Amino acid sequence: MKAVVIEQYGGKDQLHEKELESPSPEKNQVVVESYATSINPIDWKLREGYLKEMLPFNFPIVLGWDISGVIKEVGEDVKDFKVGDRVFARPATTANGTYAEEVVVDDHLLARIPDSISFEEAASVPLVGLTAWQCLIDFADLQKGEKVLIHAGAGGVGSFAIQLAKYKGAFVATTASGKNEEYLKSIGADLVINYREQDFSEVVEEYDVVLDTMGGDIQDKSFSVLRGNGRLVSIVGEPDKNKAKEMGVRSGNVWLEPNGEQLKEIASLMDRGEIKASIGHRFPFGEEGIREAHALSESHHARGKIVILFDK
Repeated sequence: MKAVVIEQYGGKDQLHEKELESPSPEKNQVVVESYATSINPIDWKLREGYLKEMLPFNFPIVLGWDISGVIKEVGEDVKDFKVGDRVFARPATTANGTYAEEVVVDDHLLARIPDSISFEEAASVPLVGLTAWQCLIDFADLQKGEKVLIHAGAGGVGSFAIQLAKYKGAFVATTASGKNEEYLKSIGADLVINYREQDFSEVVEEYDVVLDTMGGDIQDKSFSVLRGNGRLVSIVGEPDKNKAKEMGVRSGNVWLEPNGEQLKEIASLMDRGEIKASIGHRFPFGEEGIREAHALSESHHARGKIVILFDK
């Protein structure tokens, strides 16, 4: 099978197409024939070597942590899935990622793709959807009527989180550039703060939840917009515990855990039209397409998800 791998850390020129042996499933695994995958910031951060201590993989490394496709083979103990099923997943975090024509996935991490959802829509969801779910529902326990600020709403996590927060009945503010205001309001944002013209900390106050996707000064200033007993949840780094205690805020850093049951709930929301996939860019599978996709992701100017399509 073809895969795009890195043999050492570095720039996007380290991404190379390579022929690898087709995988075989263990007892509780399936082999998925890939129809689509997607790009996430963790991909190029790992490629650059920023995560090598946290994820000490041996080379070659196949990047990618979203997959949609059709089951090609099932392990002997797999009961709930069969060959031919349309599925998607955020597979376990290993060196054998999803930039490959075939991907092994543990059966408990799989969810079926509803008939109303395409492969590319499904591939855009697992990592960002589970991240938003685990931040807003598991950590923050977002409730109807609460106010939430979501930083960088036009990005993959942000655009999904806005829709999830609206589904939960929250008032949603988000930061973005002015060009994305119409788009963000179309997916549910109640207030769009143009970060180039306004300081969010001077616009909102007494919010219940902040979802930090940026870190640094933005994370630090986010404490000031929360009410007492508010929640600050970050996906980029642990907020200052001393400051959280001083401000009477509950804070934490969420590192996504793959979860098939949550993905099934997300699939149901998508099937009912409560949440829509937000795809901004499409590239073909192969080293050139993935290099271009990495460059776009690194620019921080992608709107919605970046999807990689296999030739089917």
